[in-house]
Order: sequence, then structure tokens, then C-alpha cells
Amino acid sequence: MIQEGGLPLSGIKVVEFSHMVMGPSTGVVMADLGAVVVKVEPIGGDRTRKLLGSGAGYFPMYNRNKQSIAIDLKSPEGVAAAKRLVDQADVLIENFRPGALAKLGLGPDDFAQSNPGLIYYSAKGFLTGPYEKRAALDEVAQMMGGLAYMTGPSGRPLRAGASVIDVTGGMFGVIGILAALEQRHRTGKGAVVRSSLYETTAFLVGQHIAQLAVTGNAARPMPERISAWAIYDVFETARPEEQVFIGVVSDGQWQAFTKTFGLDDLAADPALAENNARVLARETLLPRVRELARGFTREDLLAKLEESGVAFAPIARPQDLLEDAHLNANGALVDLTLTDGRSVRLPALPVEIDGALPGVRHDLRAPGEDSEDVLGGWGFGADEIEALLASGAIEGLRAPADSAAK
Repeated sequence: MIQEGGLPLSGIKVVEFSHMVMGPSTGVVMADLGAVVVKVEPIGGDRTRKLLGSGAGYFPMYNRNKQSIAIDLKSPEGVAAAKRLVDQADVLIENFRPGALAKLGLGPDDFAQSNPGLIYYSAKGFLTGPYEKRAALDEVAQMMGGLAYMTGPSGRPLRAGASVIDVTGGMFGVIGILAALEQRHRTGKGAVVRSSLYETTAFLVGQHIAQLAVTGNAARPMPERISAWAIYDVFETARPEEQVFIGVVSDGQWQAFTKTFGLDDLAADPALAENNARVLARETLLPRVRELARGFTREDLLAKLEESGVAFAPIARPQDLLEDAHLNANGALVDLTLTDGRSVRLPALPVEIDGALPGVRHDLRAPGEDSEDVLGGWGFGADEIEALLASGAIEGLRAPADSAAK
């Protein structure tokens, strides 16, 4: 784990107004890299904390290494307190509906004079254009951006099995923020940065748009695609439920694969020496490899594939990663304590810096757990803090002095 002072964004101050995934994913990347990220939650806490089903993992995954302050943004005192925090920040992150913060007096123009160096980042459904005021979700972007079409078979569009657009859109947000911070070094001026779900999806399917331009043929959904390689598929082993992906993607790998598995007749066939010829012979080659794979247990097949040097992967479930030898050896799984005291292990930010991965400096916070510390550390006096707590504009873990005396 990289030590606190050695993190690249140490000293950068971020105020985050966000919920769900896209905004928090931007914030967690900044926080993991060392920024001080203050998450502004509503009184009672971010509603994302209470999501059920597939949403139950959003909050713990994307809100570590942050401080929590609970502010009533419907009160003038709360808005004034939030504005004082932003006036001292390097970066603001928000992912509410277009114009929501501006109506509260917390839009980009409201800091033009008080904090001209502010990087104001908005995570949105759409960038500037006819759709920009529409509501959007990860799934909406996948459906209208062509990704769901590419993922499922024809007539059955299927969203990817993770919030890939939310998270990738948030990553593009981080790229934009870091670019704006670098620009500020030269100009002294801040910037308004936006990234979006829809344009992110368009970027991700760009390879398929380019395929049409290059080949003249529109890309088929991935389950029906014409592979660029003959052996590039999922294969059953001796236990059909234990599947393995195998990808043989070069002529050298073909020679290694056939040698390792004793496929001497295929290795010696000059008609199969080059990749494109093997693709044309795919319907003949695949049954042979499927039969071969079914003769091995998964453990034995993986060992042979490792020996051959080709690309391969056991088909794993997300929970299987907790036992993965590689992730457990290199620090790519980090320990986190939930607000109810339970411990979990979750993936670290997948970026090594000088050979080390960023870790957890701050466990998940209860709603408003850091309210008093944040206000005190950002220049609010003790009397001001007590008044904000007493008014209900700020919620903390301790009662204000006048309430405690009753």
C-alpha cells in the first residue's frame, strides 16, 4: 500500500455532491489517489446506502477513503456552509439532474469570483445537445448507445453485467479533472468539466463503428460475431459446469498450443499455418478442441494452457475473485469495514504506482460522521458549528450543546 504522503493527489481538496455510481466512482478514484474528498450527504445519509438487490454494493464499493458531512441543502444555512466548503476546494464533483445545484446557488457561475481556480465537474447522462436535459441511467445509455445490442444475441439486447458505463464515465471524469488541474498550473484558472453516460457508450462502441467503415459490414452482436481467430471461445471441461476460455491469437501461439497438447497433425498441416486460414477452417477446428478440453479437469487444463503460453481464463463468478491467488498476493483486494462493523474485501484501484497499489486509508463513514471535523478543519469556528448543528442545517454524530443539556 502506498503511504498517505506518497499518494499523487495528496493536498487536493474535493467536495463531492453525488449519489448512485457515476459521481461516487469519480470521487473514489480521486480519494484512492490521495485527494481529501468530502462527501456531502443529505440529512439522514445518501439514499444509495439503502438500495437493495443489485444496488446493495454501490455504496461500499464507491465511497471508501472519503469523509462524510450531512448538510440540509434545502436550508439557507446549509447552502451557505456548502458554499464555504467549495470556496476552499480544488474540485467539485456532482451528478445530480442538470441545473439542480445551480438552482441552490451552487452552480459553476456561483464560484467564478470566490474560487476562480475551481475545477467544477458534472457527471451527466448526455453532453451538450438535444438530449442534455433527459434523465439517463447506465442501462439507458447501453441500450441507446449500441452496447446492449452488441452484448446480447439478435433481438435480445442485454446490458453488461456491471455498471460499466457509470464507472467508465466516471473514469473519463477523472481524466478531465486531472487535465484541468494540469491546465490550471499554467493558467491559474479553473474549468467546467463534464462527462456523460451516452457519449461514453458511443466511445466504447467506436471500434464497431470503425469496423463498418473498414469492412463495409456492420458489426454483429458479440454472440454472433465472426471471430478474428479460430480458437477464441469458451470450452467445457470434464465437468461441464467448469468452463475455460481459450484464445490462440497468433501463429506462434498456434504452434505452442498444438505442441503442448500433442496435436501434431494440426501443427504439421501447412494449410493451417496462418491465422486467416485457420479462421476459415474454424468449423473443423473447434469440434477437435472441444473434444480435447472435455478430456481434462479444469485444474489440469489450466496447467497445460499455462505451459503453452496462450491466453486463457477460467470462467469465474465475482465472488470467486476473493480466493484468487494473484489478487490476494499483490494487494489488489483491500479490507474495508462497513458502517455496521462487518468486514469485507473489495477490489483496490487497479493502478500501480512505483510497484504499489493504493489502499484504504479511511473506512466507510456513517452519515455525517465527519461533519464537525470537516467544518473545523475547513475554517468554521466552534460557535458556528454548534449553531449549524442546532439549526439542523448540519447533521453530525454528536448532539449540539444546547440539545445535550435538555
